[in-house]
Amino acid sequence: MSASATSARTPVEHIPDVKMSFGRWFREKGWRHVVAIAATLFSIFPLVYVLSAALNPTGTMAGTTSLFTNIGLQNFVDLFSDPDRPFGKWFVNTLVIGLTASAGTVFLGACAAYAFSRMRFAGRRFSLLALLLLQMFPQLLAVVALFLLLNYLGDIIPAIGLGTSLGLIMVYLGGALGVNTYLMYGFFNTVPQSLDESARIDGASHVQIFFRIILPLVTPILAVVGLLAFIGISSDFVIASVVLTDPDTQTLAVGLYSYVAQQRSENWGVFAAGAVLAAVPVMALFLYLQRYITSGLTSGSVKG
Repeated sequence: MSASATSARTPVEHIPDVKMSFGRWFREKGWRHVVAIAATLFSIFPLVYVLSAALNPTGTMAGTTSLFTNIGLQNFVDLFSDPDRPFGKWFVNTLVIGLTASAGTVFLGACAAYAFSRMRFAGRRFSLLALLLLQMFPQLLAVVALFLLLNYLGDIIPAIGLGTSLGLIMVYLGGALGVNTYLMYGFFNTVPQSLDESARIDGASHVQIFFRIILPLVTPILAVVGLLAFIGISSDFVIASVVLTDPDTQTLAVGLYSYVAQQRSENWGVFAAGAVLAAVPVMALFLYLQRYITSGLTSGSVKG
């Protein structure tokens, strides 16, 4: 009988399973589950509270202390039936302004990031630093200047003056550069410049390289910047409340504030219903761009 056959018949010694004590498990892994559950509950509770208030027909904050005690759709009916507060127009205005300004922000940021990443010119490092430093000052500091500027422009070009959606879009595009450019600049640097050199040898211009080669490779960061820009624009209140003075041109953030602006307002239920519907576009855009964001996280580790 061969040695290999003998060794094959030798019984394998059984190693008993050692059970980990609860104290050791909690020290090594359990505390992480506790922190995760606590953070999840802390994040979900405001959402559940707003949804409960939206479905509560009483419409007051005092009546929303108990979750889901009264359930009805009267708040949603009142939301769309008030002629002085056109919620449908606010919703459409938010989509138009948000999507247009977000697309413009992504395009302008991508153009600037491509220039900083692929071109060498005088003042390049100073410009990058200046873009980053300018973001340290909030847009709230420029509210008065923006109001006066749009007021004067309205006398010359009424289409971009005070109270117009196009004027608000121009204001948002004026602040399109900055952190977004810095994020794109770092991602653009991960694309090998050998692709640009090969394309230039074949006679491609900077425009062809930018649109046909670079943009398809940096789609994940474009999706991230577009999503962040849309969230910021759709939830902006300060700039939008100053620029948009007509109720028919206001966005959701400005229009919904009118429900709770009064000291003794009893429209909290309607306000909560509007807040629930206002979250739908952001959630839908996130779900649509999720595949690009996920691909960016997985492909970023293999780019050279």
